[in-house]
Amino acid sequence: MNITLLVLIIFVPILAAILLALNALLAPHKAYESKLSAYEAGMPAIIGQTRESFQIHYWLVAMLFLVFDIELVLLLPISVTLYHISIFGFVIAIIFFIVLTIGFIFEIGVGALNLKSDNS
Repeated sequence: MNITLLVLIIFVPILAAILLALNALLAPHKAYESKLSAYEAGMPAIIGQTRESFQIHYWLVAMLFLVFDIELVLLLPISVTLYHISIFGFVIAIIFFIVLTIGFIFEIGVGALNLKSDNS
């Protein structure tokens, strides 16, 4: 068995578990003003409540980010292997990006990216 594969399969998960356990045991658990203040979405933290309802707009932006993040992750292997995948691979990559672009245009058209609240 390859030593690199052995390290990735056995050593890395064990090291991650040890570091997470050390963090849980040794990290201070004191609440202070800046931890309890409003953050990111501007919603105030409620002591004792770990879950808050978010408006759907935050999830739409997150899904849009995820789609384009996947696009960028797939762009690197395509660009590196473009010489080897010939014209067929290039055409498939172009079709993939065209489909994502059509999806983005559709999202703009239906107003999914309009972040204005209905209440105001």
